[in-house]
Amino acid sequence: MKVDLINWKILDCLQKNARQSNTEISKKVGISSPAVAERIKKMEDAGIIKSYVAHVSPYATGYQLRALITVRAFMGRLKPFLQKVKSFNEVVNCYRITGNENIVMEVVLDNQKHLETFIDQLITYGETKTQIILSNVIENNPISRL
Repeated sequence: MKVDLINWKILDCLQKNARQSNTEISKKVGISSPAVAERIKKMEDAGIIKSYVAHVSPYATGYQLRALITVRAFMGRLKPFLQKVKSFNEVVNCYRITGNENIVMEVVLDNQKHLETFIDQLITYGETKTQIILSNVIENNPISRL
């Protein structure tokens, strides 16, 4: 499916506030509300719009520590790790990457002791490096072609 300028404008609106009505979006993009609804449905069907989510503050929910952890998997331990990582509630995002490390994860944790316990689980799979996140420079930056 082609994502034209109108579709990009709709996507921009939804990424900023997915709860706004089709009528509100139609006023911003210059087409009718039914046309907005039809375009959104087509983008959902094409897999361009994958889901609608609520962004939850880890700090407000009690997680006081955020970190990026890279893993350089030991020989033969990458595939088992890729299965195990899905069971870790602490992992917010996990990516396979190129370079010396195989994996980079964003994690949320209660405190430093929780971080230590979490890393202890990871070191059976490979060598880890941890960076504590101090703040977000860009938060939830939408994808845009505008």
